Amino acid sequence: MVKSFKVRENNEFDVVVIGGGPAGCTAAAAAGREGVKTLLLESGSCLGGMGTSGLIPAWCPFYDGKNIVYGGMAKEIFLKDKATLPHIPAKRLSGWLPLNPEHLKRVYDDLVTQYGVTVRFLSRAFEVETDGNGNVTGVVVLEREGLICYRARAYVDASGDADIAALAGAEFAMGDDGGKTMPFTHCFILSNVDSYAFQNYYDPALTGNWGFKESPLWAIKDSGKYPHVGGMCCNLIGPGTVGFNAGHLPDLSPLITKDLSQSYMDGRKVAEEYLCALKEFFPAAFGNAYLVATAPSMGIRESRRIAGDYTLTIDDYFARRAFADDIAKNIYIIDLHRRPDEQAEQRERYQNFIRNLPGDEAVQPEFDGPNYQPGESHGIPYRCLIPQKLKNLIVAGRTVSCDRMMLSSVRVMPTCLAIGEGAGVAAALTLSGPAVDFHTVDTEKLRNLLKTYGAYLPN
Repeated sequence: MVKSFKVRENNEFDVVVIGGGPAGCTAAAAAGREGVKTLLLESGSCLGGMGTSGLIPAWCPFYDGKNIVYGGMAKEIFLKDKATLPHIPAKRLSGWLPLNPEHLKRVYDDLVTQYGVTVRFLSRAFEVETDGNGNVTGVVVLEREGLICYRARAYVDASGDADIAALAGAEFAMGDDGGKTMPFTHCFILSNVDSYAFQNYYDPALTGNWGFKESPLWAIKDSGKYPHVGGMCCNLIGPGTVGFNAGHLPDLSPLITKDLSQSYMDGRKVAEEYLCALKEFFPAAFGNAYLVATAPSMGIRESRRIAGDYTLTIDDYFARRAFADDIAKNIYIIDLHRRPDEQAEQRERYQNFIRNLPGDEAVQPEFDGPNYQPGESHGIPYRCLIPQKLKNLIVAGRTVSCDRMMLSSVRVMPTCLAIGEGAGVAAALTLSGPAVDFHTVDTEKLRNLLKTYGAYLPN
């Protein structure tokens, strides 16, 4: 006989933010900064998402060659974390700079508590209550004490999967035309690496991609011994310690528990395979390396994308389009990770050309779109954050309304940090009226507030 469970209720918060990744942290902190009583729910045991429990080893670029594009809280978080990495010059702002995952946890802790946010770890939201008129009236959460329904006036879905928006009836898309998403990656850390050899014997860029003929990846591939070793994005995150965002786990869904469970088992095997391959083919750096950790959280690049009041498209990216209601800017490349068959086709285009290059000449890998020139960016309009059919819920992070190619750019941590801050300020603003409706927020006031807090919004 199945026991029935009593659901407790809590009505003490004005805003509930679901998900403690980058977007959720800045959304909660931004709402709290405006004096709004805010609750942040996180299913794991730390804040920060992929930068902490996901063990992503580097930040995507913050700097466009002229400006730090992800300002406000995003810039604050980035610089505080960067300050703990003495091997990175203080003045260096460009490129994929490494991060310190343990310190970053405390940066996020301090950020949200500074603004009076209440945090509940180990709290998984799995059901919503609605009034049938586009309003969420409660979020049901499983905590250690049992089930509890948190009721608030406004909700921010920063779950990374748009779970709450979908449960509340929001329309969404996911994946390609067949519903398949980009491959997962299970990040990991190797220690006892020879830092000098890693940084000097091969430039780290050479170990990072297929576009250099000296990359150990070619020898690993030709050996046929390590079939799961592909791209090798890696960064020196500390003395003798290299973090890896490497290895693809294809044909899995972020919404299916069976797939997620299998991905962790497979990911741990792939990490061991990388270790063995690098010991054999890059012994100067990795001959004595040791696998320290695989990430507690799986690296998931793609999930639901809501149908919002505006859908950001790849055409907006190419046009460097700005919008009157921009709440953030973005400069990241179009970075659509491909399935193995698609990767094979792409690598075939490189193979003969790269290996026949004279001397030490190297080329950069192809992407699906052009890199921006210094000072160029595109805008992310506020309307992308608002599900069409819902009033008192906004989304933050990679689930904003966009097409799939655009998702491959806006899904990264700096963009999510900037989007989250915009969502949090909007949540506070919508509470000032008699009826909570994110569709009616004064975007000029929202943008002016964000600029006051250091957001980069030049238009």
